[in-house]
Amino acid sequence: MRIGLVTGDPGHPLLAAVTELLTPEHQVVWLDPGGEGQGPDPVLAASPALSSLADVYLLKARTPRALALAALLEEHGVPVLNSAAATARCQDRVEMAAVARAAGLPFAGTAAVATVGELAAAGEPDGPLVIKSRFSRRHDLVARADGAVRLRELAADWPDEPVVVQEFTANSGWDHKLWVVDGQLFAGLRRSELSPDGRGPTLPLPVGELPESWTGAALRAGEVFGLDVYGVDVLDAGGGAPLIVDINAFPGIRGQAGAPEALAQLALRTAARGRRPDADERGADERGAYAPGTHESGVGENSAGESGAGESGAGESGAGERKVAEVGEK
Repeated sequence: MRIGLVTGDPGHPLLAAVTELLTPEHQVVWLDPGGEGQGPDPVLAASPALSSLADVYLLKARTPRALALAALLEEHGVPVLNSAAATARCQDRVEMAAVARAAGLPFAGTAAVATVGELAAAGEPDGPLVIKSRFSRRHDLVARADGAVRLRELAADWPDEPVVVQEFTANSGWDHKLWVVDGQLFAGLRRSELSPDGRGPTLPLPVGELPESWTGAALRAGEVFGLDVYGVDVLDAGGGAPLIVDINAFPGIRGQAGAPEALAQLALRTAARGRRPDADERGADERGAYAPGTHESGVGENSAGESGAGESGAGESGAGERKVAEVGEK
């Protein structure tokens, strides 16, 4: 089998481990989708890289160019994990919240705001808020604002950033990271991104110790969003009730025994199902809309971080009474 990785960093620990598992018997190639721009990378557009397609592609990158490449591969009948559409649904936090809440998932109430400056101009909030970039990506905005002073600081630092707002939920200060690969659950415990002491390492969290309502919600999220490889960030909202605050397509899943094996098996099984029957009739010229560079199975630089994952809060303070218009609700 020929397995493709859509990533600018094939040395990411998860991808490197999958490559090591696959290469004794299979070929692993990688496609670098290019930078952060919109649409095809003009420098790579003339490359013949897509003239020899893989049997399946793993979509680790989530930039607009990576999504454009994934969509092109799907148009030519090649399966992509996760699909371009499913990945895109997890990039826009407004759409993410709307889809999750419409499906009955316990997702944090989320409101879209043009900029942080708009919030700051409204004056003192009634309670702590969590401000996140509307579009999830690496190094995006995730911050807690307890008052107007902090809102003004964020507005100065992120003047043009579209954001979403979630009411702060009092919790233990620990994020429960649930990862799913082809229906197999993995879990870890990590300090909230909002913690003043920093995140620190991910601690072990046996899946068997999690309430069924938590694992059920995580698995249900994959069904709702059409994801095969994903992460769900969950807070304990009190009394053991789960509150989902973010869903990430193809997260790093670092240090989870069995995750590379599960991903390798998923890739091989998906590849074995084959491409759509009409795909083989299409020539290389038809693929020229986006043809990024390709590389063989050698592994590159060290791992890159995951896109920023938001949390609804860390610390002791309870949520205030301020209400925000929740996406997906009237």
